[in-house]
Amino acid sequence: MPGTPSAATRGLAEEVVSIARSELPGLDARIGYVDGDDVEFPTLQSVLVHTAQERTARYEQALAAGVEVKEPEGPVAVVVPLLAGPDSALLRVIRQAVMDSRVAADLTDVLGPHPLLAEALHVRLSEAGLARADRARLFTVATAADGIVLASVGGEEAVQAAGITGMLLAARLAVPVMAAALDQEGSITAVAEQLRSSGSQQLALAPYLIGPEIDPSLIAEAAQEAGCSAAEALGPYPAIGKLALSKYTTALGIAPQQPQGTPVR
Repeated sequence: MPGTPSAATRGLAEEVVSIARSELPGLDARIGYVDGDDVEFPTLQSVLVHTAQERTARYEQALAAGVEVKEPEGPVAVVVPLLAGPDSALLRVIRQAVMDSRVAADLTDVLGPHPLLAEALHVRLSEAGLARADRARLFTVATAADGIVLASVGGEEAVQAAGITGMLLAARLAVPVMAAALDQEGSITAVAEQLRSSGSQQLALAPYLIGPEIDPSLIAEAAQEAGCSAAEALGPYPAIGKLALSKYTTALGIAPQQPQGTPVR
């Protein structure tokens, strides 16, 4: 979990975990913080160590009870970064925490780019009155914005990855979408000017963020500088929990559950 630990970030993470558990009952999902304090907010490293200790203890208790059990194999945990796009600095910290724990854990890719994130962005824009969607499939009927600035963090790599999801969002909204970096001075304004020069006049800023990665005030400031309204960050939209679970099941080679009534192919 990136960002400054707080009750709000914990609540967001707990909602994401709850969604993942609803998709895969029995899932042992835990929250570790990049900048935790190991008191109220456990660090990723301590969560991994504790998880490994619990697995060893269960195995030893079974042996002591005379139960024939195989020694635990495979990764102790799968670490899924709660990031919409790549952020090399944050991923370095996460990777180092996994290494420092000395626990056999797999680290997955970030959640995006993905069509479900384009859907989530669409919903957040519609909630802010910046895009309209029909009631059935969220396809745009008309849009209040004729150009979207997709705001990411993590430098140029993050902008490029956001651009892929941006193309999917553009297809949904039928308006131009361009990605820019919230953590690079002038990037949002420059992209807004580029959109206006190509004919867009009513712009909207869509944060390509889960939420905790950056101070929310920076989103408002960037939108003000670019002269446009802003939607909310993705937050605990259901797609976030589903994507996190997908990363977990893929890492372990677990086939996704089929919804009832879905034919197996």
